Amino acid sequence: MIVRLMGEGQFEVDDELRARLDALDDDVARAVEAGDEGALWSGLQALADAVRSGGEKLADEDLRPSDAIIPPEDLSLDEARELLTNEGFIPDLGDAA
Repeated sequence: MIVRLMGEGQFEVDDELRARLDALDDDVARAVEAGDEGALWSGLQALADAVRSGGEKLADEDLRPSDAIIPPEDLSLDEARELLTNEGFIPDLGDAA
């Protein structure tokens, strides 16, 4: 799976990390539902940190499409509500090719 961190580039993540990202993504969705901007920011930071530490950074020339996009860590609640899909920022595990 290819994950784009906005402003940083793309990372390839394996299935084990993807499962962790899915759980963190659920935390982000709950923060948005609760209207908790601090928890939203913490959740986005946790997502980005997990991708940075566990994913493999792709070369800038690698133009494969992203399977998921993680927005900046200072995203507002209103922006998060606009961007979130029913699956969150990380597509459900069963939907991946």
